[in-house]
Amino acid sequence: MKITILPGDGIGPEVCRQAANVLVEVAGAFDIPLETEEHLIGGAAIDSAGSPFPAETAQACRNCDAVLLGAVGSPAFDHLLPNERPEIGLLKLRQALGGFANLRPATAVPALIDSSPLRREIFEGTDLLIVRELLGGLYFGTPRGISDDSSEAYNTMRYSVAEVERVAHVAFQSARKRRKKLTSVDKANVLETSRLWRETVTKVGASYPDIELDHLFVDACAMHLVTDPTRFDVVLTENLFGDVLSDEAAVLTGSLGMLPSATIGGAVDLYEPIHGSAPELAGRNIANPLGAIASVAMLFRYTAGNETAAAAIEDAIKWVLDKGHRTEDIAENRSMPVASTSEMGAMVAARAVEFANVKNAYHAV
Repeated sequence: MKITILPGDGIGPEVCRQAANVLVEVAGAFDIPLETEEHLIGGAAIDSAGSPFPAETAQACRNCDAVLLGAVGSPAFDHLLPNERPEIGLLKLRQALGGFANLRPATAVPALIDSSPLRREIFEGTDLLIVRELLGGLYFGTPRGISDDSSEAYNTMRYSVAEVERVAHVAFQSARKRRKKLTSVDKANVLETSRLWRETVTKVGASYPDIELDHLFVDACAMHLVTDPTRFDVVLTENLFGDVLSDEAAVLTGSLGMLPSATIGGAVDLYEPIHGSAPELAGRNIANPLGAIASVAMLFRYTAGNETAAAAIEDAIKWVLDKGHRTEDIAENRSMPVASTSEMGAMVAARAVEFANVKNAYHAV
């Protein structure tokens, strides 16, 4: 298994370092052949190569099995034109890999239930997966631009039946492995693209009679996420709505630093924590690496096809949290001991290897 690691900007290198260590340790415990190489993206790439997505990085990403990304973005480049900034590197990366389905889980972790902004009785038991279409909609539709006199700007939302069908299949197949319920989110009362979306998802749903399908407008979905999040299993939506809703769902868990993501469907899979580069935290060894480490668990699940390795990492994260270990962002009170980024990463790596050895011994019997 060949993995390209893109640490990126801000806290990206710090959390990526811990995630890569877990990747290497767990791959070794399960005798999974592994080859890794590191390349630049974002602001770091602009500084070194003059481009947020250098040709060398693009080539390495196309020639591997999966990419592990830290974070992209820095206010140091805010003076650049929009199409020259670090974030363009991320958009180009997504286009180069071709992944069209972004999977973002949001789960109520028992040890952190009181870190959620929601009351315990509302959030407890939440376990949802947002499937976001990633290569269409307003972010990629053309024409787009700003008029010559800067008096107006325009973006185009476009979707084809084929684009909706392929991501809908991913969502239905995900629901089939979970609790067999899918909620498709749109704005079909206003947008023509959403009407096409709803009609297409309904047609695809006919091929999955075992899955309960319902539809919600995006504003209603946003409301239900904070009033009744346990009603959701798999949530399917387009690019812009998915961007907003997945961040809303992430905040409910107590910290953006906790959550992973996987982008699949293309030639090469992409894994990254959902948080940003958080430049104010960079270099202080205080960022939460668990989202990046959990992204490695998803890498083992979807790219390596090794559910046992994925479970070893996820069980290790749960164990470390159950034992009361916290990074600064998830410490419930000031009297609680706080672990650094590297300390948290080391604890999860050690425990994941222990779980891996136990699972290996069990399967060998």
